[in-house]
Amino acid sequence: MMSRAGSADLPLHYGYVPQWLTERMAKLGLAITESILIEYGKKEMISRLSDPFWFQSLGAVMGMDWHSSGITTSVLGALKRAVNPHSKELGIYICGGKGRFSKEAPKELLSVAEQTGLDGDHLVRCSKLSAKVDNTAVQDGFQLYTHNFIVCNTGEWTVIQQGMSAGNKTARRYHWYSEQLQSFVEEPHTAVCGLNQGPILNVTALEAAATRNAMLAVTKEKPELMMQEIQQLIMPAHHQVHAEDVNLKRLGSVLWLAHEHEAKNFEELLLLQGVGPRTIQSLALVSEVIHGTPSRFKDPARFAFAHGGKDGHPFPVPIKVYDETISTLQTAVHKAKLGQNDKQQAIKALHTLAAKAEKDFVPNERFEELIEKERNESWKYDGRTVFGRAKPPAKSKGVQLRLF
Repeated sequence: MMSRAGSADLPLHYGYVPQWLTERMAKLGLAITESILIEYGKKEMISRLSDPFWFQSLGAVMGMDWHSSGITTSVLGALKRAVNPHSKELGIYICGGKGRFSKEAPKELLSVAEQTGLDGDHLVRCSKLSAKVDNTAVQDGFQLYTHNFIVCNTGEWTVIQQGMSAGNKTARRYHWYSEQLQSFVEEPHTAVCGLNQGPILNVTALEAAATRNAMLAVTKEKPELMMQEIQQLIMPAHHQVHAEDVNLKRLGSVLWLAHEHEAKNFEELLLLQGVGPRTIQSLALVSEVIHGTPSRFKDPARFAFAHGGKDGHPFPVPIKVYDETISTLQTAVHKAKLGQNDKQQAIKALHTLAAKAEKDFVPNERFEELIEKERNESWKYDGRTVFGRAKPPAKSKGVQLRLF
């Protein structure tokens, strides 16, 4: 049966992504992609992209606003720029985009087919039908403005597309996954969920079979019912990160690992010596994105504590930390390609150790002080937002903060 990954309802953001972040998103996105491909393979990468919770977490760890609609276009744009020049080597191709670039998807898919031997006409049909379903067959008030089709050279694919509802100023992202897809006209999505908009027209629903039969009398398809469970990701309107948006037990164990124990205390982390505690914090959350299981992505806001957010929530993007994270991950990927997996395994150990620490970990209630501390110290790491560089606080409070 098909895995129902889901969709996301997101507040519309009309800002922009500054060049200093765009370049780093591409580098980090490529390094994360290569790490997943080395460790788990192409099919797993496609599967993860079809999961709205994982995708939102990826955007947050890359420094985008943790809950905004801009994650969709910015992350996919960064991945397309970074991954496609290496597609022949990696076996992953990202087609389509936002606005007029979405219409380029069919031509790009035919080009991919020529390079890989895949059935180009079939891929184009899948691309057009998925867009038609979400724009026409499901009339929920959202009009598509972005369409990305990601396919690997073995044939698995995912569609990530987003629609806008100007009336309530929200966007809705739709995720599709090709794994054993049986029909485009009956329950085809990995899932479509979100805030209740009232009655909608959905001729792809199981209950609409009679309507479809009347509308599509020529079809002879008798698709089987897909999985019943629907994952739901509805992001709040508030821009700030609140304690209730985060699994404090999981976040606290990452902070404990990064700030309370030097690498020498963990045999698994010896190869990361020389990397500061703040970078260990970021690497631990990046490690989670690479190696974590699906159940660990229910609170995407937690991943904003890797590299902050471009609008300053929960804190400015720490450029020095971001660059050190990229460098460490790139080195690990390069060595893994040469058959030297020690550093790759050391990064994986961060996720494993943090997960183990959760068992007996008890967080305190000083979440707001944690954010204040990150903001006060942001200038040390060349913290930046779209509004400019972070500055030292007027007076240093010298707070020694713990979330445990």
